[in-house]
Amino acid sequence: MKKTLVVLLVSLAILLTLIIPTYATEPILQEDEVLESESSTKLSEMKEETGGKLQQYIEKYGGSKTYGLTAMILDTVRIYSIPFCFLGITIGAIYQYIIGIRRLDIRDRGFNLIIAFVTILVIAQILPLVFAIVTRGWVL
Repeated sequence: MKKTLVVLLVSLAILLTLIIPTYATEPILQEDEVLESESSTKLSEMKEETGGKLQQYIEKYGGSKTYGLTAMILDTVRIYSIPFCFLGITIGAIYQYIIGIRRLDIRDRGFNLIIAFVTILVIAQILPLVFAIVTRGWVL
């Protein structure tokens, strides 16, 4: 019964799409050209912003492209690790304190998740500082 109903509905949908004509009221090419130019403008703006940041990091690290790129990547990881790790800590707390009340193996899994995400958070926050101290020296 269910299979025949599904087949009937799918065939009805296909039949309706074939029977009902659709007409375009405006030329599509002009809209596509506008969308392509807007998206290419946004893409070029993003590329310029990233290139500008990379140039700033290269200048900070004495003109070395490798050090500048590494510093930019570490800074990006530092920024995005905060919400990612807080989400992981929250999931670990749910496992430990809510689901883990009845099952001890899940409670241990929650505790291990919390420890892992706190460790990742600390490393991601301290690593850019250590990199800056090692490459540039302690400048006050």
